[in-house]
Amino acid sequence: MSTNFRKIFMIFNFLLYLPVFLLAGARFSGRDYSLEQKENSRLIGVSYMTMNNEFYKILNEEISNQVEIEGDRMVLRDPALNVDRQIEQIEEMLRMGIDVLVVTPVDWKSLSDILQKAKTQGVFIVVVDTDLEEDSVADCTITSDNYGAGQLVGQYFAEQNKKSNLIVMTHDVAKSGQDRVQGFLDAVEENDGIHVVKRINCDGQLEIAMPKMQEAIQEGISFDSVFCLNDLAAVGVAAALDEHGMSEQVKVYGIDASPDAKALIKEGMMSASAAQFPSRIGQIAADTIYCLLDGKTVEKKIRVPVELVTKENVEQYSIDRWQ
Repeated sequence: MSTNFRKIFMIFNFLLYLPVFLLAGARFSGRDYSLEQKENSRLIGVSYMTMNNEFYKILNEEISNQVEIEGDRMVLRDPALNVDRQIEQIEEMLRMGIDVLVVTPVDWKSLSDILQKAKTQGVFIVVVDTDLEEDSVADCTITSDNYGAGQLVGQYFAEQNKKSNLIVMTHDVAKSGQDRVQGFLDAVEENDGIHVVKRINCDGQLEIAMPKMQEAIQEGISFDSVFCLNDLAAVGVAAALDEHGMSEQVKVYGIDASPDAKALIKEGMMSASAAQFPSRIGQIAADTIYCLLDGKTVEKKIRVPVELVTKENVEQYSIDRWQ
């Protein structure tokens, strides 16, 4: 096992067990704000698609800090990428009497009924990170420019690779994943030398991407590049490649510019990633929540710009934390 792979394996184990600790905290809604709550405090319900991605933890910190400052309460639930569980948890929060629901849909097509129910109960809905199919139900949708992120990486990829046999790692039921993949493919489609040899659905999860990449290697598929819809998948891919001694032959591209991905870019084990800004998304979401509660008008859709991170500029970003 190489030194680089040991580093990635440590990352893998940390992320694998992270949901256990986060879920334990989510069951009890995080901190106890009871001593700081104002009279007639409002209840904010939160449901991200999963809590094993640090992106959501950072985003949520911005919201929970503002909720604490306002003397309100927050309840957080983790559906762990299960849409039926997400629906059940939102039902539970509606019974608790939430005033606002912050949600990242596990499946962008499957929450229409429960969100319509929330609207009939007078609940404000703030969607973060990925879109809904029926976005009219949301009071505000706040995401990174997901299509633009894929496009940005795709343009860089096309500049660096005139010919390539490419594997694409996807998350097929998440609109953000679909948009990123489509943006990437649209950016490279005019290059006749770039061929997609396989698409692999990995749900954007390291623990799924790694074994599926190992399977592709064992199948004998000929490829020299991998585009991943996010950096969790990219880290899993990089680990699989390193285990098979293929890191120097295969280029890996992702989206997020997570601390792990930036470290791999610096080491030369990833080529590029499009930086998302979870703190900024969280700040906008927090501001939006309290504008809605105060009866103010908010923008229906907010797209947060992304930036390309490569080995040439990675030092401009903080490698040990999210930007």
